[in-house]
Amino acid sequence: MATVQILDGGLGTSLGDLYNVKFSSSATPLWASHMLVSDPSTLEACQSDFGHAGVDILLTATYQVSQEGFARTKTAEYPDGIPRSAIAPYLRTAVDVACRAKVRESASVALSLGPYGACMIPGQEYSGAYDADHDSEESLYVWHLKRLRMFVEAGVVEKLKYVAFETLPRLDEVRAVRRAMGDSGIQVPFWIACVFPREDELLPDGSEVKDVVQAMVGAEGGPIPWGVGINCTKMHKLTGLVDAFGRVLKETVGDDVPSLVLYPDGTNGEVYNTTTQVWEKPNEWNDNVSDKRPWEVQLAQVVNESYEKGHFKSFLVGGCCKASHHDIKRLGEQFTAN
Repeated sequence: MATVQILDGGLGTSLGDLYNVKFSSSATPLWASHMLVSDPSTLEACQSDFGHAGVDILLTATYQVSQEGFARTKTAEYPDGIPRSAIAPYLRTAVDVACRAKVRESASVALSLGPYGACMIPGQEYSGAYDADHDSEESLYVWHLKRLRMFVEAGVVEKLKYVAFETLPRLDEVRAVRRAMGDSGIQVPFWIACVFPREDELLPDGSEVKDVVQAMVGAEGGPIPWGVGINCTKMHKLTGLVDAFGRVLKETVGDDVPSLVLYPDGTNGEVYNTTTQVWEKPNEWNDNVSDKRPWEVQLAQVVNESYEKGHFKSFLVGGCCKASHHDIKRLGEQFTAN
């Protein structure tokens, strides 16, 4: 039987949809991580919703954390922006809030780290179109290593079960985070999840799955991740992508494959408009999507079919944008019922 752990869902969209929290690049450049500064109690309430949904792993509210994001965040205490020297307490808040919110004693906490593009204004994690100063593997390695060291200095690593590198849109960034993890001194299992927003099965930078997998697990790239997979991607894309991941991993590492990490969008066709900063549902969505079964049923089928094909034995599954704690609870029930 497959080993399945349940991950949480979309934190930022849950804060917006269920707690009426408003985010914008001008007022809240840290996005959901701004709650560490402005309202940790509401953040804890929202994360506790996922804890009560029965998750095995809860992600910290640190996806958009960066030194640059804090510098753009103005408060009464820091009217010119929060300096590097003052960031550590907010990072400790993020981990402590997640630890309290996980509810189940057996549950654990993973450090959420988005790509460099998630910290740009506007965000570029779906395009991988980075600025000139962060447009190479070496520059991205330096940026990720500096961010990892902020968490080391904050003294929170011992409370973490995993580190999650999420929504990576570029091959050079996949290689960069492995190198950064290896040089960070953090001895914690980690996973790498890439985003596939295009109509084809290519990474935003045009890389094929075989190249993505090689960058994730190739022997020369740094420590091997505990898990690899896909997040923030439409449900209908998963079957083909997971098959490709499974085949290439088998060819690359044989039977000793990492866990498969899957947390697709929970949307019903909504697409985030980076200009208006709102979720919009295309009028033609119902005509283009043939599978109208519940989100959790579709995701469970992808997992079960992949296990039956022998591609993976261990899975971590949850949701990304628009996946609420209700969705995650129903997802967990798909596996406890089997």
